[in-house]
Amino acid sequence: MKIAERKNIAIEAAIKSGKILLKNFRRPITTKFKGDKSLVTNIDLKVEDAIVKLIKGHFTKDSILSEENRYLRRGAEFRWIIDPLDGTHNYIHGIDAFGTSIALEFEGEVVFGAICMPVPNELYTAGKGEGAYRNGKKISVSKRRLNQTTLIYDSSIRYNKKPMLAALDRLVDKVFNVRMFGSTARHLSDIASGKVEVDVEFNDKVWDFAAGLLLVEEAGGKSTDFQGNKWSTKTKGYIASNGIVHDDILRLIK
Repeated sequence: MKIAERKNIAIEAAIKSGKILLKNFRRPITTKFKGDKSLVTNIDLKVEDAIVKLIKGHFTKDSILSEENRYLRRGAEFRWIIDPLDGTHNYIHGIDAFGTSIALEFEGEVVFGAICMPVPNELYTAGKGEGAYRNGKKISVSKRRLNQTTLIYDSSIRYNKKPMLAALDRLVDKVFNVRMFGSTARHLSDIASGKVEVDVEFNDKVWDFAAGLLLVEEAGGKSTDFQGNKWSTKTKGYIASNGIVHDDILRLIK
C-alpha cells in the first residue's frame, strides 16, 4: 500500500509537470550556467518546486534527490529521484524533445517510474514486475536486429571525446543509423515503445536514467552497465536496448 500511494502521486506529479513545461514552451525564459557548463532555466526550478511540494504534502518522511536541489532524509525507506526538465538545452532552443522523469526508490531499488513527454502528450509508467505503459496501454520493445538498429548515442562527447568517439567508430558501421536527441527521457521511452533499439550513455546522472531504465526493462528490454552488470542508481555509463542487440553492443563498446 505504501508503494501504491506513491505511484499515484508520481503520476500526478508527472502530469502536472508536463502541463507547466507545455505552457511555458517557446516563451521567454531565464537561463544560467551551472558548474558543469550545462544550463538551468527558471522553468526547471518551477517544475521541481511543483513536484517537491506535491511529494512533501503527502510523504513528509521521504527523501528527494532532484537534479537542481537535494531534500535528503537519513534512513528514509523511500527516495524520489527527479529530473524536472530532461532536455533543458532542447527546451531553451525550442526543440520539442524534452520531458519530466520521476523515479521511486524503495530500500535501494527503483520500483516505479513515470515519464511525461508533453509535446506528443505521452505519459509512460512502469512498476517493478508490472510491465510498461504509454497512456495506459501496454508497450514493448522492438524485435529488430543489429543491422536494422537505430542507435541513440550520448551527445555529451565534449566531456570525454577520445573513448566516446572510438566507441562510436566501432558501432556506426554495424547499425542502420545513429541519432542524438539530447533527452534521456525521450531516448529510453522510445526504446520501451519499440521506436528505436538501443541507447548508449557515458555521462548520464541517476535522475536522467532511473525511471527510464526500469521502463525499458519492464517493456521487455535490457539495461546494464558497460560490463554487462545489472544497473543501479550508482551506475556510471550504461546501455539500454531491446535485448536482442544488447550483447553485440556490449562487445563493440569495449
